Amino acid sequence: MTPLKKIAAAMLVAPLVLGGMSAGADTEMASRLASVLGEERSAVSVVSDARMAQLTSLPPARERGIPTAPVVIYDNDFLDGLPAASGDAQWQCLAEALYFEARGESVQGQFAVGEVILNRVASAAYPQSLCGVVKQGTGRKYACQFSYNCDGTPNVINEPQAWDRAGKIAALLLDGTPSDLTSGATHFHTNAVNPSWSRSFMRTTTIGAHLFYREPVRTAAN
Repeated sequence: MTPLKKIAAAMLVAPLVLGGMSAGADTEMASRLASVLGEERSAVSVVSDARMAQLTSLPPARERGIPTAPVVIYDNDFLDGLPAASGDAQWQCLAEALYFEARGESVQGQFAVGEVILNRVASAAYPQSLCGVVKQGTGRKYACQFSYNCDGTPNVINEPQAWDRAGKIAALLLDGTPSDLTSGATHFHTNAVNPSWSRSFMRTTTIGAHLFYREPVRTAAN
């Protein structure tokens, strides 16, 4: 019988017999329990600290089916160390928006632009898909939501490294990277322009050459 089984057996039997046992029997039972516990302590003492930590630690969250957000470092070395990314049409739309709208920004700035797109998808005021948000207004020159889609310039990807990084950022955002850079921003513009809406929207942050804003919440009263 293993030490653990001995302890279990002793604990089960003790309540049944101690009530009607003499003082001598009580002492003998206590001695037996002490002996069993001593064996258990001896068995545990030979287990290394590393092995004990392994035995008593929970498996990683991913192994237990608990979703985890990817760990992100906002620099090019981090992105360059990741495998090439690919995906469906929604990934393609997000990657293209990052490439054409923000490839000249820092990594953090590109993530921030991606957040704005995702925040719009999550808002009832905008199309409910990435491609719908990115292409909203396309077809009317200078009247679309993202200027690269209606500025009259062909959308040609001619910077392979920038495209590779944009694709990886898009994949990380779609995998659940926390969106905490822009405080829920739904709009942005560069510091080279001053759109009329920026005077009535709440500015949430500035990252690189981009200023970010959150659209006021509309209520029935307004």
